[in-house]
Amino acid sequence: MKKIFALLVLAGIFNVAAAADIVGNPKAAAAKVEMCIGCHGIPGYKASFPEVYRVPMIGGQSAKYIESALTAYKKGDRKHPTMHGIAASLSDQDIADVAAYYAQQPSNTAPK
Repeated sequence: MKKIFALLVLAGIFNVAAAADIVGNPKAAAAKVEMCIGCHGIPGYKASFPEVYRVPMIGGQSAKYIESALTAYKKGDRKHPTMHGIAASLSDQDIADVAAYYAQQPSNTAPK
């Protein structure tokens, strides 16, 4: 039992170390952000599912914040059905790439 526990601990440490090595590539995000633009790329856009709310523009937002938000949606820690569905389809590399892409965009503008 101790060997299994030690193996699980090492695997967890490896996963954290591997995730820390991921570097976002904004150029690799071009096709990945297509699903984001429909909501986050329209100034003043309001979504109506699951309720009416103003969709935030994410251009210029910090990459760390975007990575954190997408990871929380993916895990279900942040509650929004559409964002959960999108984030759940992204790998850790995809999330890092999308975050890097939006971090390089001008604030409060649609992606170019």
